Amino acid sequence: MLNSETARRITDAVDAAFDRQLEFTAELVRHPSLRAAESTAQDFMFAELGSRGLAMDRWTLDGEALAAHVGYGPCTVDFQDLTNVVGTYTPAEETGRSLILNGHIDVVPTGPEETWERSPWDAEVKDGWMYGRGAGDMKAGLAANVFAFDAIRAAGLAPAATIHIQSVVEEECTGNGSLAALQRGYTADAVVIPEPEENMLVRANVGVIWFRVRVSGQPTHVREMASGFNAIDAAYTVMGALRELETKWNADKGSHRYFEDIDHPINVNVGMISGGDWPSSVPSWCEFDVRAALYPGIPAADVWGEIQECLRNTGVGAEVSAERTGFFSEGYVLEEGSEAESVLASAHQDVFGSALQSFTTPGYLDGRVFALYGGIPALVYGPVSEAIHGFDERVHIESVRKVTKAIALFIADWCGVTETV
Repeated sequence: MLNSETARRITDAVDAAFDRQLEFTAELVRHPSLRAAESTAQDFMFAELGSRGLAMDRWTLDGEALAAHVGYGPCTVDFQDLTNVVGTYTPAEETGRSLILNGHIDVVPTGPEETWERSPWDAEVKDGWMYGRGAGDMKAGLAANVFAFDAIRAAGLAPAATIHIQSVVEEECTGNGSLAALQRGYTADAVVIPEPEENMLVRANVGVIWFRVRVSGQPTHVREMASGFNAIDAAYTVMGALRELETKWNADKGSHRYFEDIDHPINVNVGMISGGDWPSSVPSWCEFDVRAALYPGIPAADVWGEIQECLRNTGVGAEVSAERTGFFSEGYVLEEGSEAESVLASAHQDVFGSALQSFTTPGYLDGRVFALYGGIPALVYGPVSEAIHGFDERVHIESVRKVTKAIALFIADWCGVTETV
């Protein structure tokens, strides 16, 4: 437990550097780090972490090694464009508990930019919010990790355990970035992931499967439409069958701890659709991409089997096939009572003046990589945000400040500190 004077020095150090932290965050937002285009943002992270004297590691994800892991998500982009960055701090003497500070650099597409009130890449600050794609999800969290670590040393202290600061790719589509970091040997006694979680701790979250459905039809000229088979029309019937499966899964929520009171924990989203070749031809094909959720404790392979069975029995009278295109992840639960959670709860109480709350989210989180495959307590805890994945995404600035302070106090208490001045 930190004494009050040490805690004050650390939180004061966060305040002293907070303007720089906001500019750091804004610079990250200005890099449009869409999938497979994260290189300039990773260049920035590599340079910034290196300037802090950390031992630097940057590598290209190994598709072959990843594909051999049960948690791998099939990748639809070239691995040569995917790199992770890790900066490692090593103490002179290891006496504390080690830590991973993890965050993802990739962001989702903006949609039509003209629908934003401002450019999604400008990182404008207005009325206490920073706007921009990735501002909330999760570049403010990436910056919080870095500046929480900085605050320890600025307070005249040195962490007494190894700390790995990770900037990973592929969180928004496969989870392969964090998985690659684990495969590379980066482990610790706990991991903090400052995703935008409303100043709360994630207790449980769903797993996710991405897949593409293809429906085949029979093309004809529209003058003879009745003799053809419209694949686009049939695709909507297939979507309906998937909706029935979604309803079945949601009806079972009472059997899954922490999900009993969630209104609609399992979401099946049709996120993209395309089909046909010509307006005056009955379409011979239609493809649509789906994201489906699954409860913790259920193997992804079992859910995939249910999905395939559903597609085989749609009754549309056409060939219906599916392939996995990304996430093939299982959900996880952060069991109550861990020492890591207790330390974070204490840090949160000190900063916010209120008890740390936890909640269940129907979204994907990389915490599953560390919890399921590394046996590492995964503390997913981060600032208030609005419209992530939507137009005018934004993160609340004072929330970021307080979360950074809480993470800094957690680092000091969890890893231990020694005086340097």
